[in-house]
Amino acid sequence: MHNDLSERIARAYATGEASEALIYELIEALERGEARAAEPDPDSPTGWRVNAWVKQGILLGFRLGKLEPMLWGGVEFLDRHLYPPREFTLSGGVRIVPGGTSVRRGACIRPGVVIMPPTYVNVGAYVGENTMLDSHVLVGSCAQIGARVHLSAGCQIGGVLEPVGALPVIIEDDTLVGGCSGVFEGTVVKRRAVIGAGVILTRSTPLYDLVNERIIRAEGDLPLIVPENAVVVAGSRPASSEWARHQGVQLYAPVIVKYRDERTDAATALEEALR
Repeated sequence: MHNDLSERIARAYATGEASEALIYELIEALERGEARAAEPDPDSPTGWRVNAWVKQGILLGFRLGKLEPMLWGGVEFLDRHLYPPREFTLSGGVRIVPGGTSVRRGACIRPGVVIMPPTYVNVGAYVGENTMLDSHVLVGSCAQIGARVHLSAGCQIGGVLEPVGALPVIIEDDTLVGGCSGVFEGTVVKRRAVIGAGVILTRSTPLYDLVNERIIRAEGDLPLIVPENAVVVAGSRPASSEWARHQGVQLYAPVIVKYRDERTDAATALEEALR
């Protein structure tokens, strides 16, 4: 069924001839977690493989979708009719606190997820078991969030829908992303990393590893990859020109100050008590 759906979507994308029934089939597969915009692949340099056909299908849905008025939580808005907000039932095991949250259809929210208001989860996103999405969190289109992740208040996880072959943002299992931080442009954060409050990570941002005395960069087709267990905080480095040095100008730089240990685990354990 999976291979058949991918072939039919790829064909529809190439010819421009798609049906609403095909898009609904993809949406349901996405919500069940059977289809994903990217999935683990141990043979890939990043540990992940992009499924371009999923993104193709999502884009087809936007092309087919008609702008229609909708009601959600008593509020009227306008959106493409194929991607209204998702509805949840108790059997799904997801806890959604009222107050302005919206999860678009075509997003997979696994059991045990807690969503605090207001939060927005876009189409194609995957949020793993027992993950916490705190207040004012954005999970962008096709972003892949692992199990037991904590996305703290105000953090932004960017969406990558086009180009269809581009790796979306990946946040692997057991990661903590601090408040008012941002992860964008297909960055991969490996498991058990800690991203401190206010850290911004993008493909063009060098990451300074003080522990191993190296600079981690995106190279070629590879994204920026934050190592497993890394603890990243917002830092600075001197600007390179002589005038800038004379003026004391510093540039923002994310810095790995340590790798996760028992003390770090104890500091992040409070999350379990809040479930």
